[in-house]
Amino acid sequence: MSTHPAPVVIGYDGSTGSQDALRWATDEAVRTMAPLRIVEAFEIVILTRPSPGHVVPLEAVRTARQTSLDSVAESIRLHHPGLTVETSLVGGEAPKALIDAATDARLVVLGSRGLGGWSGLIVGSVAVQVTTHAACPTLVIPHDPRPHAQHQPTVVVGVDGSKASAKAIDFAFDQAEARHARVVAVHAWTSPFLTYDDGGSMLQFDEQKVRDESELLVAESVAGAAADHPDVEWTTELVSGSPGQALVRRSETADLMVVGSRGHGGFTGLLLGSVSQTVLHHTQCPIAIVR
Repeated sequence: MSTHPAPVVIGYDGSTGSQDALRWATDEAVRTMAPLRIVEAFEIVILTRPSPGHVVPLEAVRTARQTSLDSVAESIRLHHPGLTVETSLVGGEAPKALIDAATDARLVVLGSRGLGGWSGLIVGSVAVQVTTHAACPTLVIPHDPRPHAQHQPTVVVGVDGSKASAKAIDFAFDQAEARHARVVAVHAWTSPFLTYDDGGSMLQFDEQKVRDESELLVAESVAGAAADHPDVEWTTELVSGSPGQALVRRSETADLMVVGSRGHGGFTGLLLGSVSQTVLHHTQCPIAIVR
């Protein structure tokens, strides 16, 4: 049985977004004493109007890309002598290259905007494919995170009582402990409408009762992770309304947001429908999606 530690994988293309992602991935690899695996997708571009005398041989392009990748890796080794740094220049489409590279990984880190193979990670199908099929948590760094001043870093986690949510909570507390941050456990629900027939209510809805039940659900969901991380301060935030909007608003003062890839209740379909688009398009801080 292999005893090699699982690597932290970073999708890299030299863009500003991927450089931000690389810094986060490097910090995580150093913290967890894990290898850092830098992956770049190499897709063949076919010119529709080739210019005689200006066509660069494919192998020359590949060699140049590999040389640049090796230079990035060497710079990291120089600053972190004890860190194992691997590079992988992979031919083919970006989603498959990254999913394959992450088969044995502990975390995949991506920038939300990039060049070449990583472009459109958030606005297109690449993000959905990677976050849905990667065998480990995926962390996406936003294109233009808003800096905010506060005394203590904050990790926000979406809680709905599902198994995916439980995994997200464990990840959130682990990150909070490592970064000396506090955890804010957010639970959202959408209130049903009251309808009437002949003056009588067709639906009884006690918002205070729902709030009390929600608070209990969060407390029970967080109990295990809180016990395992006794030094991590945590609080509950209950929101009536759209879960996507609640998370986006909370990201304005957060340092990291963590959600499960599947759930029930308010966080259902985070990767499948409008909620995922809302969060991934508009989040102001890095977001980790935990399967």
